[in-house]
Amino acid sequence: MSASLATRRALSAMLAAGALVGAAALPAAAADNHGRDHRGVKSAIVIGDVQYDSPGRNDRSARALNGEWVEVKNTGRGSVNLRGFTLTDRQGNRYQFKDFRLDGRSSVKVHTGQGRDTRHDVYQDRRHQIWDERDSATLRDNRGNVLDSDSWDGRRHHRNG
Repeated sequence: MSASLATRRALSAMLAAGALVGAAALPAAAADNHGRDHRGVKSAIVIGDVQYDSPGRNDRSARALNGEWVEVKNTGRGSVNLRGFTLTDRQGNRYQFKDFRLDGRSSVKVHTGQGRDTRHDVYQDRRHQIWDERDSATLRDNRGNVLDSDSWDGRRHHRNG
């Protein structure tokens, strides 16, 4: 009986010591993230292709406005509701997703102009172009964390995320 009691006491002491070590390590781990700008947030939701400054005549027609778009991709397996996610440009123009479920391993194009939203295309309902030849796109989640950003200077894209 005494060996069993000694074993239980030793096991209890080891568990208590482990809990103390774990509790002491927790504030140190939390301190590592303090002050971080959240660009390190790893997400399956990212910016894909960008078609800025739509090809053809820039006449503010529906065709011209919908010829420019930013693709948002879900690289993960599971679907994600993008409600509250935002897509912004350098000038502060902002598109906020409504209740939109993006399936795993799929994408949606966010068009500038007007149209009927589908599973693969959504529309900002704007009457002027947004994405200039020297611009950027920033994707944030519904908490404001930057998930991805992309910029371009008229010649090539610069991945920031």
